[in-house]
Amino acid sequence: MELICIVCPNSCRLKVTEGANGIEVEGARCKRGKQFAYDEMTCPMRTVCTSVRTTVKGFPVVSVRTSAEIPKDKIFKLMQMLANVTVTTPLPSGSVVLSKVFDSDVDVITTTDMEI
Repeated sequence: MELICIVCPNSCRLKVTEGANGIEVEGARCKRGKQFAYDEMTCPMRTVCTSVRTTVKGFPVVSVRTSAEIPKDKIFKLMQMLANVTVTTPLPSGSVVLSKVFDSDVDVITTTDMEI
């Protein structure tokens, strides 16, 4: 499998194979690239950015993101959960709208200052 590392500006083109000795990575110019490839092959993680509805005048929606990465296979479940979230009061940027998703330390937080 081929990957482009996104950890640093080098954007190394990685060739990843699973061999008898586990996951082998070629093309990484640093240890971070090897770790990226290993993580991507074993448990890919992503930060999710989206928006949720509000009832606040002037803000039909507010932008939100996860406070840390979540497993890639849980993104659609998170989006279903956020479809049921409605913010009802003006919130400052960084406010938690959904806490401890999937029983983790990850929250969904606002990225826009709604206070006028």
